[in-house]
Amino acid sequence: MQDAPEPDDILGAVTKWLRGTAVAALPPHASFEAKVAAAAIDLVRREIAARNTATEEAARLSAILGMQGDLDNLTRTLCARIDEGTVDLSTPELADVLIASTLDKISIDQPDFSAVARLRRLASGA
Repeated sequence: MQDAPEPDDILGAVTKWLRGTAVAALPPHASFEAKVAAAAIDLVRREIAARNTATEEAARLSAILGMQGDLDNLTRTLCARIDEGTVDLSTPELADVLIASTLDKISIDQPDFSAVARLRRLASGA
C-alpha cells in the first residue's frame, strides 16, 4: 500500500500555491484568474467535505416524503408535491428541513457568512 497524501491535502497545496506564488508572479488579469481558480478549488473541497450533509438531507427528506431515494429524486419529489399543494409549511418538520438544507448550502457556498452559526443556533432552538 502506498502512503499517498489525501486528496484534500493536495487540493489545499494547490490553492496555497495559487494564492501565494502564482498570484504574485502573474500579470493582474491572470492573477485575478488564479484567485478565482483557488476559490473554485476551495468550493470543491467544501462540497467533498459535505457529503455527509447530503446524506443527512436525504434522510430528512425521506422522513417528510415517506419514501426512499437519492437526494436529487427526493428533492424533485418534494418540489412536485409543493407545486401540487400536497406539501406546504403546515407539513410537520418541513420548515425545519428547508432551513437546515439552506444553512448547509450557505456553509458550502459562503463559508464566511457571519450569520450562519447564529442561524444554526436559532434553528436548533439553542
